Amino acid sequence: MSDKSSYQKPRIAVLGLGHVGLPTALGFVELGWEVIGADDDASKVAMIQSGKAPFCEPGLDDLLARGLASGRLTLVHCVEEAVRGATILFVCVGTPQKDTGEADLSQVEAIVRTIACNLNGYKLIVEKSTVPAITAQWIKKTLARFAKLGNGPGKLHPEFDVASNPEFLQEGKALENIFRPDRVVVGVESERARALLERLYRPLNCPILLTDVRTAELTKHAANAFLSTKISFINMVADICEAVGADVTQVAAGVGLDPRIGREFLNAGIGFGGYCFPKDLRAFMYLAREHGVDCGLLAEVEKINLRRTEVFLKKVRHAVWVLRGKTMGVLGLAFKGGTDDIRESPALHIIKALLEEGVQLRVHDPQAMEASRQEIPPQAGRLEYCSSPYEAAREADALLILTEWQEYRDLDFRRLNELMEVPVIVDGRNLLNPEIVRASGFEYLCMGRYDVAERTATAVENAS
Repeated sequence: MSDKSSYQKPRIAVLGLGHVGLPTALGFVELGWEVIGADDDASKVAMIQSGKAPFCEPGLDDLLARGLASGRLTLVHCVEEAVRGATILFVCVGTPQKDTGEADLSQVEAIVRTIACNLNGYKLIVEKSTVPAITAQWIKKTLARFAKLGNGPGKLHPEFDVASNPEFLQEGKALENIFRPDRVVVGVESERARALLERLYRPLNCPILLTDVRTAELTKHAANAFLSTKISFINMVADICEAVGADVTQVAAGVGLDPRIGREFLNAGIGFGGYCFPKDLRAFMYLAREHGVDCGLLAEVEKINLRRTEVFLKKVRHAVWVLRGKTMGVLGLAFKGGTDDIRESPALHIIKALLEEGVQLRVHDPQAMEASRQEIPPQAGRLEYCSSPYEAAREADALLILTEWQEYRDLDFRRLNELMEVPVIVDGRNLLNPEIVRASGFEYLCMGRYDVAERTATAVENAS
């Protein structure tokens, strides 16, 4: 590359337009870069080109409209075309999990082979997908092997670099994370790669951790494993609070005021789900075991999380006694509020368990209904998808809150009481204000928040 060309603004290609790739592509467009967004799913590309994001993420449709109008965004379903047309290639394909917990890197390998066969000049290949440490080593080896093949016997392949730039996007807050990140982690092996990535991220005015590639790869798994640990810890504390008569929300507030700990991810409930935390936790444990490292701490984190379904079902049984034959409304299907993602959703685990116990369910979610229908189809007399929370509550023996949507916090509880057969709410997310709900005539059960009135009555009874 000549000195003159090194000052030109390189084009970016984002390979894979899912929950990570599409926000990443649009973020760079918003920052003024020319971006090629590529995905081999032609129907997905057509949907995005029409101005509709293929998944729910607050603000994404507006950002997409601006990106399309800017003229800086090109969308293609030919990955080869994107590779040839850009200098910086962000790999944003899926890394699903095998039964062993090991990350399935087949999509990464496939995209790397495509890159190798279409190298037409210097490329910086950036791992954005969450991959285990030493994946970059395999990417470099694959690039060298197939680039040589793609250019004919004995011909030298063009120059390239491989870097790691793990994503830290939270579903429901992805755009905030992109434009106001708390940090950017960059793992590089050359000055050229460092300069290109620093140029991309410098305008964000956030800390940039420059490190080696393996350290960057490991950082994402370590971060998600730690956050998973915080959630399982507070859920264990919630169980202790119920046993001794304390309020986990107040314990979490007191603990979270310690600046060494912080308040985030200390919300007790039915456990964590989604695509990242369960998958990354298991992949991190697999990596540790493969290298002879004791990961018993993380194994217990996973056990606590898996037990949350049974903890919640025990609470439901306490509220209604016999489950079989009961009708229950369910509010929330997504793994958390602000998204339509149902992957590893605790809500779906609970729904499946209740169906097995003979409960008739009427369910609602503001965004995740269609995806849930594909996962658990409607069943006449057993499972009905409802158009509103009030329809889900109609003639119910209990109402279960499984996802922390704001609209559930703002419900008209007196109207709900009138609709339900039995005014019982079991809140798996501690979403509601107990005083407001009980003032509306409900029996209200939540997670780790011992009822003060019940505690007082018990104390009086014991004293007498």
